[in-house]
Amino acid sequence: MKKFCITFIVLFSCFTFMQAQKVLTAEEAVGIALKNNYDILLARTSAEIDKVNNTAGNAGILPEIGINGSDYFSLNNVDQKLSSGNKITASNAHANTVNAGVALGWTLFDGGKMFVTKRKLTEIQTLGEIRFRDKVLQTTYDVIVSYYNVVKQNQQLLSYNEVIRYNLERVRILQASFNAGLSPKTDLLQAQIDLNVYQENAIDQQTVIIAAKRVLNQLISRDIDTPFEVEDSIVIRDLPDNKDLEKKLLKNNTGIQAVQKELEVTKLSLKEYSALRFPTVNLSAGYNFLQSNNSASTVTSNRAYGPQLGGTIFIPLFEGGNIRRQINVGKLQVKAAGYSLEGIRLDVTAQLQNALTGYANQQRLLKIEKENTALVKENLEICMDRLRLGQTTALEVRQAEESFVASHTRLINFEFNTKVAETKLKQLVSAL
Repeated sequence: MKKFCITFIVLFSCFTFMQAQKVLTAEEAVGIALKNNYDILLARTSAEIDKVNNTAGNAGILPEIGINGSDYFSLNNVDQKLSSGNKITASNAHANTVNAGVALGWTLFDGGKMFVTKRKLTEIQTLGEIRFRDKVLQTTYDVIVSYYNVVKQNQQLLSYNEVIRYNLERVRILQASFNAGLSPKTDLLQAQIDLNVYQENAIDQQTVIIAAKRVLNQLISRDIDTPFEVEDSIVIRDLPDNKDLEKKLLKNNTGIQAVQKELEVTKLSLKEYSALRFPTVNLSAGYNFLQSNNSASTVTSNRAYGPQLGGTIFIPLFEGGNIRRQINVGKLQVKAAGYSLEGIRLDVTAQLQNALTGYANQQRLLKIEKENTALVKENLEICMDRLRLGQTTALEVRQAEESFVASHTRLINFEFNTKVAETKLKQLVSAL
């Protein structure tokens, strides 16, 4: 009996120590994840890259301006015979040519492709922002589910600890009854066996809690063994009516929004391909300076400078069928993106309906099990009182204990499942 009491005290002390740790709320866990989660950081960086790429210069609308320069020096042995009959002979004759200038190149017309590309870059930037929000929602969902899984496992440990307390009392009563010759030793031995099993379950449950906490720490990107405690209950919140959720789903769901943007990007790509059929007009302008010195030439010094202006036009006549091929592929891509949009709408609508059904059913089950939990607790208390008075059997008490643990386990699972369904509904309508 002393060994059992010591074990119970150790378990109780461990639980008390956990309670003394800092309590981390679900909102705090989400806040830490939004700052530190690596998937979110990667999604944010990707969105920033799309934003940086969305410029008029990247679309080809703006001109390109540059400065060029060169300087060539040489030493030559010259032996020349001119058409006039004169000869030029020189040793180590030096020549130096300096060339510098400013050049401008500008595409004036390309069938409107550059402006379509700018719109496409804007849509890609918006798509990146939607994907970032989707990653935030998914991470928030994962953190909340992981957080309340820790709460669930803690509640399971509380259930085991409570039944251990009843088992300790049961062993004490049967020990006294056996010593008085009022009950067989088999009842005492079974009570001791049951106590050991529940103590083992409690120890295993502590391992489960540690693993669940590590998962949560990993999700919020901090050391997996960072100590913390969670709230002691699962709070279920009311949701809007089904019709309101369905309206919000089609309007706010990030999965639908992302595929819609992908469709827009695909349509703009098709317009880019179509623009390849039109002529391209380029303007070039600049200002050049040339200085040339040659000690062994009939022209020993030459200097030229001044502005330059020109233009080119390219009219595509035949490209091996590549433009037509690109346009046909673009049309097929638009069609495929349209199919994807209809598919994602159907998929998320099904997810919403399943989540609504699960949420409603879990609420009904939760209500029933709350009543059942009160009944099994009262039944166990009565059985323990009757055991003290010798008015019941050890088997009846054992069955009452098993019913107590089973009911608490169902209650905990129903609460957790209801919270998961609630969180999923909020994720689908982008309300987390």
